Amino acid sequence: MKLKHIISFFTLLAIVCISGIAFAQPEAGDAAVTAFNEAQVKTSGLAHNYGLVALGAGLSIGLAALGGGIGQGRAAGSALDGIARNPSARPQIFTPMILGLALIESLVIYALLISLMLVLKIG
Repeated sequence: MKLKHIISFFTLLAIVCISGIAFAQPEAGDAAVTAFNEAQVKTSGLAHNYGLVALGAGLSIGLAALGGGIGQGRAAGSALDGIARNPSARPQIFTPMILGLALIESLVIYALLISLMLVLKIG
């Protein structure tokens, strides 16, 4: 249990440290580059804070993969428990389990497509 807390702490620390780099502002001498980037963002119809769009895209696919993995693990585990308790019910359990796993995976693929659309929109 203690190792889990240590790993969670260092993961949180890494996320906090990396977010500072992600939201860093350009130097004062880069005013021309900043003005060009802002003009390019405004002409392409994107929001001024496109870093948040990238962060949202990353979080969306991460959370979708986490939820899909948990759902698939629970579905497969429950199906295997049911088959282990009643091996003759395997055909009635196995086919709906495969269908359920495919539907769970399709939701993760939808989240991947949405996050790719967001990332490709910001360049």
